[in-house]
Amino acid sequence: MEEMKKRLVHIHSTSGIGWKTIYKFIQFDSTLQSIFTLKEHQFPALFQMTAKNTKLFYTDLHSISTDALIDKYNKEQVHLLTIFDNEYPAYLSKIYDPPWVLYLKGKKSLLKSNCISVVGTRNPSQYGNEVIKAILPLLIKNNWTIVSGLAIGIDTEAHKIAINEKGNTIAVLGSGVNRIYPVSNQSLASEMATTQLLLSEFPPHRKAEKWHFPLRNRIISGLSKGTLIIEAKERSGSLITAEQALEQGRDVFAVPGSIFEARSQGTNRLIQQGAKLVLSAMDIIEEI
Repeated sequence: MEEMKKRLVHIHSTSGIGWKTIYKFIQFDSTLQSIFTLKEHQFPALFQMTAKNTKLFYTDLHSISTDALIDKYNKEQVHLLTIFDNEYPAYLSKIYDPPWVLYLKGKKSLLKSNCISVVGTRNPSQYGNEVIKAILPLLIKNNWTIVSGLAIGIDTEAHKIAINEKGNTIAVLGSGVNRIYPVSNQSLASEMATTQLLLSEFPPHRKAEKWHFPLRNRIISGLSKGTLIIEAKERSGSLITAEQALEQGRDVFAVPGSIFEARSQGTNRLIQQGAKLVLSAMDIIEEI
């Protein structure tokens, strides 16, 4: 790995900074070399960082060597991709705020496949479960890689169906790839870490935080040509993913449901607002 990319990985592993601060670092010095030589008191003025965040960042930055950090990830079989690598997913690179670093476990080659995202409620109805079992097999047969978020409910079913149908699936995590959340999906994640692909923009041992999940959702939609929503309430993470897909210029597909079912209110509203109504897998295949 080139020195600049190593420095980016090191900076990305620290606390106290986010996407925008790293952007400012790169604008200040495209090699990132000077970030390691600046004094602590210089960061607030140069990058509009608070004293608290500066302390967190500066302590982390100088507590471990870059090479030691890279070696640690290699020993844990965590693959690294920076936004400056040629292998970085093309569709993801086109969104407004693509992750600076991706941490991967499993088959990196899936990043080059045709991806469609499938998300939905954590508590699907019998109808929702029947829908996903009816639609996904044909998508998989047509060589679509299923991208989802490893959450319980529709996400979990999407991953499992892809595996059972001998297809491909990518799980985008709201935690690090070595700190699986939810715990109930650890077994599924372990299987996917060898036969499929786990992906996160959070360092491998970072635990899940509530604010991580909207960030994760932009990657789910950003990796894919389109996003399919199967059952979602009017206020839900699935609708956030749909909104982000629209902002990214991607197709949004929604399965209609009963007007009396809360879990269909979000999907019905999406259709009302212009999402493609899906009655079968062919509705998606013909569109994209």
